[in-house]
Amino acid sequence: MKRKAGNTRQIRELLYQALETEIGGLTVYETAVTCAVNDDLKKEWLGYLEETRTHRRVLLTVLEQLKLDPEAKSPGRDVVRHLGESLVKAMKMALSAGDPDAAQLVATECVVLAETKDHANWALIGMIADQHTGQEAKILKQAYDAVATDEDHHLYHTQGWSRELWIESLGFPAVLPPPEEVKQVESAIGASRAEQSRDKLLAH
Repeated sequence: MKRKAGNTRQIRELLYQALETEIGGLTVYETAVTCAVNDDLKKEWLGYLEETRTHRRVLLTVLEQLKLDPEAKSPGRDVVRHLGESLVKAMKMALSAGDPDAAQLVATECVVLAETKDHANWALIGMIADQHTGQEAKILKQAYDAVATDEDHHLYHTQGWSRELWIESLGFPAVLPPPEEVKQVESAIGASRAEQSRDKLLAH
């Protein structure tokens, strides 16, 4: 397939939104950790927090290599910041209600929402690296390769935690840690297979 230059303005916009997502993700994880009741989940999120710090540094390096201002503003970036702040506010609201288990559920949902955007950003960055041309493509490919597996873990594993903790709260048997964690899922297909394995894991 012939490579194309792409829409430079929109590529820049994606990179700014991606950086803002990682910046907001730090606060999301810092707050989520305070909501975590399950020790395994707290440990998982502390690891994701450190990885998110690394992802932020990766994007700052990308912007530096592309000679872009990391402080540049855009309407889309402002929206991403607002969404991140709203997720943090939601978790703090849940914590203040005085039900730790409920706050933990809210935190899992907030992390899933944040990671859905984050995962989408990196998937698009990977696509640009494959379709784009020149030095910019190489820079983006290197960044994508450094981050993509972490992003899969963050999204699919937290989706599993959210599902299983909800199931537990409803009074039904749950698989904890979730199948996604046990099977070290790294793809949407793997996540689907892990969820389908619940009954087998519960039988053991």
